[in-house]
Amino acid sequence: MIHKVDARGLACPQPVLLTMEVIRSTSDSAIEILVDNEASRENVSRAAVTQGWKVDRSDELGEDFRILIKKT
Repeated sequence: MIHKVDARGLACPQPVLLTMEVIRSTSDSAIEILVDNEASRENVSRAAVTQGWKVDRSDELGEDFRILIKKT
């Protein structure tokens, strides 16, 4: 199962904090995060990697970004 986090419309560090909360609390092996700016995309990706997750995909969806992270 993929846990989903919609952090669009939130300013940093909120997308990172939401992602970290899910990383700490989920037993899912994948998380999909939606953000709406490049800074959040980079910060969320970097934070996930520091927690032992890998960025499997990072796609542009119009004006938004979808980041798919997986447990390593």
